Amino acid sequence: MSAEVDVLLQEAKESIEAAQNYRSELQQRLHGLNQARKQVRGSSGQAREALRRHFAELQTAATRLLTDRLTSLLAEVDVIEADSVKPLDDCQSLIEHGVGQADELLREGEAALRCGLGEKEDKLGSFTKKAMHIQLDSLPEVPALVDVPCVSAQLDDSLLGVLRDRVSRHGSVSSHPPVQIEELQERPGGILVRWCKVDEDFAAADYRLQHRRSGSGGSQYEDAYIGRDTEFLVLHLDPHTDYLFRVCARGEGRTEWSPWSIPQTGYTTLAPHEWCPGTEGYILSSRRNIALRNDSSQSKCPILYSNAPTYFSGQTLTFKISAAGHVDRRDSLGVCVDSQRGAESLQRDQAVCISTNGAVFVNGKEMTNQLPAITMGSAVTFDMEVVNLFPLNNNLSEGGSFKLRVTIGSGNREVVFDWLVDQAVDCLFFGCSFVHSGWKVLVF
Repeated sequence: MSAEVDVLLQEAKESIEAAQNYRSELQQRLHGLNQARKQVRGSSGQAREALRRHFAELQTAATRLLTDRLTSLLAEVDVIEADSVKPLDDCQSLIEHGVGQADELLREGEAALRCGLGEKEDKLGSFTKKAMHIQLDSLPEVPALVDVPCVSAQLDDSLLGVLRDRVSRHGSVSSHPPVQIEELQERPGGILVRWCKVDEDFAAADYRLQHRRSGSGGSQYEDAYIGRDTEFLVLHLDPHTDYLFRVCARGEGRTEWSPWSIPQTGYTTLAPHEWCPGTEGYILSSRRNIALRNDSSQSKCPILYSNAPTYFSGQTLTFKISAAGHVDRRDSLGVCVDSQRGAESLQRDQAVCISTNGAVFVNGKEMTNQLPAITMGSAVTFDMEVVNLFPLNNNLSEGGSFKLRVTIGSGNREVVFDWLVDQAVDCLFFGCSFVHSGWKVLVF
């Protein structure tokens, strides 16, 4: 009987545990639903506010433009009216003056006719002289109506139709932005951001990537990239710090940017790649990720190593050449197991590298395959993966080894080979050596 009780007790415990897990999963889904609802309502509120603000600004601007245009046209009417009425007023004054003289002459003539015989001759003589002086046969010219301005307003009724058509197509509301961030990959001192189109009908001409620190109230988004690529490595990020990333796109032939994608949070746990300071013949940038060969010595070719073994298999290590000097076959860019002092080139044991002439060296031996020569603007990449995790022979002193598959890329070509190292390594140094000055290398 106790065995049955124990079985029932065990089943009850398992059911309780399953119920707890089930409740936990449901609570997580409820949290997800709440986040989704918050996003829908929050973005809808923001969209409403943006629409109201935009159209209020348009209404204000349109009213101001129409008012300004009306004022301008009314001013033109005022000018035409004033310029046209002035000569008419002058003509009216002249005619009214003539009417007054004629009235006065008529009164004098009638008075002369009514006077006695003794005064009639004098008054009639005076009247005749005055009539001759006034020139009763001279009349001012009054312009014909066809010669006088007839002011009218020409208004294009099609403007309202054009406005109606443009306004009906102005603005749009979308439930999803046309691009979304697809992947965030941590890299030393940075994050590789990849994005993709989710609206296949949207023809993107350019993309715009921005980022900012997460949780910083005063932090503003900053442009990280604008261009046609769909991925970008954002560098100079602090390790173990959350950053928000968002992307938008600009359509073919358009000037405005699309809505932003939903921000994604990413961070890197990998310290940035840095060159080792204090190496003779090299000057480093403030972030120590750029090295400049500034001293030329034919008898000595110092190696500049990384500050620490920060390159791990599975990552991509990139050397970007921003300035180039003279090429020498002893030059090298590559990775190595240790930072041997005194060596003059990475063309040595326990190292793989490429020379500036394109030759590839594995443990000091030149391969038959060759890559393009390195010049200004070249980008050389190293990718490695572990082929076997355990030594081929339990006794390393008797020839045991570890195998790494190495891919070196330069230009549009790459070489792939297996590299045997005599010790277990989970991280590697990188380095460079140049015989001549003028070489400038960015590592990331």
